[in-house]
Amino acid sequence: MLKRFFNILLFIVVFSSLCFGQEAVPGPGYQMIMMNNPAFSGAEGEGVLRLSYLSFYPGNHYNLHTVYSSYDSYFPSLHGGAGIWLSDDYIGGIVNDFRGGLSYAYFLQAGKDLFINAGLSASVYHRGYNFDKAVLPDQIDPLGGVSLPSSETLTSSGRTVFDIGTGFLFISGNIFGGLSLNHLTEPDLSIYGTSNGRLKRELLLHLSGDFSLNKTQNLKIMPLGFFGLQGGFVSAGAGTVLESNYLSVNAILLGDSGKNMNVQTGFSIKAGKVSVYYNYRFNIVSANSFMPFSLLHQTGLTFSLNNVDKRNLIKTINLPKL
Repeated sequence: MLKRFFNILLFIVVFSSLCFGQEAVPGPGYQMIMMNNPAFSGAEGEGVLRLSYLSFYPGNHYNLHTVYSSYDSYFPSLHGGAGIWLSDDYIGGIVNDFRGGLSYAYFLQAGKDLFINAGLSASVYHRGYNFDKAVLPDQIDPLGGVSLPSSETLTSSGRTVFDIGTGFLFISGNIFGGLSLNHLTEPDLSIYGTSNGRLKRELLLHLSGDFSLNKTQNLKIMPLGFFGLQGGFVSAGAGTVLESNYLSVNAILLGDSGKNMNVQTGFSIKAGKVSVYYNYRFNIVSANSFMPFSLLHQTGLTFSLNNVDKRNLIKTINLPKL
């Protein structure tokens, strides 16, 4: 049991390095972008169903998982895109963060070759607790056994809060970029209403391009970069995606203010209206001696469910497949 207690301490130290300020965020991926920037709702034109699974620190038995699903499409009657998304973060078997939201983006042509999507999202955030398997410090005796019950009282009651976010998507030629501000309400997730439980406002910037290398084989290169700021924690990265009709590969270098330097690589395979993708992230430099080498496994599926008459669209983009 003493070993189990030290594993819990190690989980707390390591998981804090993964948190993007106060949340587990996968980074620069575009398969979950609508949750972070509502302006991307319907940006690809056709209706797309996305399913994602993430395993954090695989192989270390920290039991950190995230599942995500969303659907978004362009709707001519709304003169923009709309979508719905659900996300569930399972953190060590103790904390469970469930989120669900709706998003809308208004499509506007601001110039001859400048298009702006303005988005707004409304979501519900529920944090639940399960302390049945938790081992507290005063439960451990010097011989490594466990004495029950603990003198500390922990409540399993959850907390549900409302949140809103906003964002913009700018498209000019083959270049597009997004800017978003999340947690505008700074919702309080703590049980006792402490200021530390408030989610700080989160700023996200995304920039990418879509450049043809070989039109005959539809070979493209898509450089990309991102920057994030939440509660004084900074994260940034840059890389590129090489894409053809059926296969795309990516490589991205990421860093943060915790003095971590990470690399992510992955691929996506497309067959008709279905795509499957996989990303793997590993740490190369860290100021935290507890940081494991393997940081993240991410896999998922995307389904194109319906086609939209693109003659009625203002502008659509081809999102990087990662």
